[in-house]
Amino acid sequence: MIDRNRVEQAYCFFHQKWKVYSGKSSETQRDDIEYAISSYVDVMDTDLYAHLSGGNPSFLREHVSFTEDIVHALEMMGNLLRQ
Repeated sequence: MIDRNRVEQAYCFFHQKWKVYSGKSSETQRDDIEYAISSYVDVMDTDLYAHLSGGNPSFLREHVSFTEDIVHALEMMGNLLRQ
């Protein structure tokens, strides 16, 4: 079972970063946010990451799929929090 507090913590962090990333941010800001999220997932709850990533080790770690990945992660965590 995934700890609800860990989901809330990750959701808040991801949501905050996504709001800036999806807004009128510069490429430098976007790169910094991608790095921050990638660094976060390196140390986040392994059960939560496994659930979000579906076993994909590059989830939230690759520039080309970052937007799709973070949207997916936020949706999944939102669903977990509504349960």
